[in-house]
Amino acid sequence: MFITCLDMEGVLTPEIWENVAISTGIDELMLTTRDEPDYDKLMKMRLKILREHEISLKYIQNVISQMNPLQGAKDFMDWLREASQVIILTGSFIEFAKPLIMKLGNPTVFCHNLLTDKKGMITDYVLRIRDMKRTTVKLLNEMNFEVIAVGDSYNDTGMLKEAKHGILFRAPENVIQEFSQFPVVTEYSDLKALISRYLDLTSD
Repeated sequence: MFITCLDMEGVLTPEIWENVAISTGIDELMLTTRDEPDYDKLMKMRLKILREHEISLKYIQNVISQMNPLQGAKDFMDWLREASQVIILTGSFIEFAKPLIMKLGNPTVFCHNLLTDKKGMITDYVLRIRDMKRTTVKLLNEMNFEVIAVGDSYNDTGMLKEAKHGILFRAPENVIQEFSQFPVVTEYSDLKALISRYLDLTSD
């Protein structure tokens, strides 16, 4: 039995932090897991910037409320959920991801949580489990699922390695070059065709 595990940002939705960077004009927030392999280092830098500029969780949620899934993502998800069980594995947080997940048809999502103070400022983040993406795929393997994993960033490569089939979708050139063992696709039609081949299905 197959399960497909997908990253959210960059694969199904725009990058949240990039949109926050555009909204605030803070270029440092453009940095994502496509650029920085060390997630903890990246998040500590982000939280420091938020404190320095007094950017609240509510502000970020207002930015997210104006975002939509990538063009074609909802149709792709509708097809995929008919073809395979699906779990979205994201390094994002439920306080960020929920509105975008709802726009994708409310698929199952595993993500992390944020801590805030009385003023609504983000004080810290709480991982559901360390290295969640890779660990989830490893446990699914142990339950005798065959896993297809799709991602675009450094923090996706662990789950891609662990999966029976790992796929890079719209990944930056630095990630493609460092992880050349994975096939690369840039369009949902091609992603659908590749997954269909793995599932032994005929694309519509």
